[in-house]
Amino acid sequence: MSNDVKREPNLVNRLVVRELNAEFGGAEGLVVVSWDALVAKENEGLRDKLAEKGGKLTLVRNSLARLVLKERGFEVGEGVLTGNTAIAYGSAEAVVYAAKLFTSAEVKKAGKVKIRAAVLEGRLLDANDAAALADVPDKKTLQGRLVGCIAGPSRGLVSLVNQVPSSLVRLLQARAEQLEKSQPAAAAAQPAAADPSAAQAG
Repeated sequence: MSNDVKREPNLVNRLVVRELNAEFGGAEGLVVVSWDALVAKENEGLRDKLAEKGGKLTLVRNSLARLVLKERGFEVGEGVLTGNTAIAYGSAEAVVYAAKLFTSAEVKKAGKVKIRAAVLEGRLLDANDAAALADVPDKKTLQGRLVGCIAGPSRGLVSLVNQVPSSLVRLLQARAEQLEKSQPAAAAAQPAAADPSAAQAG
């Protein structure tokens, strides 16, 4: 009996780690935050706002969070996983929104939630770079700016990239290139469909 009792926590931990890996495996990124003394209303309010962007949030034991992150190839510093810890996760857009939410004036004023680290598109970000995700334009804004950059001089894209911290430049460039590639293809398809002479010539 005593042996079974001793084994049970290990079994539970393995099941929790497996569940967390399954959850995080389908996410494009995550944000690790402190989660100190939030009342139920505050807790639910932040969760609901994250859910609006497709994001999720889970409270997790530090030892298990460290293990899950390690299994995913990320070693975090000692100060990252201390006290009460929560992890917000989801699409890249949801992660950027989480950073905006956790660094908002209202949340900062309460002082109960602080960003400690983040993972986005395979990169581990420290607290400063994770918080800087809040400065990354949302998808619609970025697409709008890119259309202008594509139509205008190439320095426009350089200027856009320079608006975010240097450690995030490659991330933004990769997203910009994806959007840039899809934009000409869509533009090229429109004239062909709209030109009746093209169909007659065939």
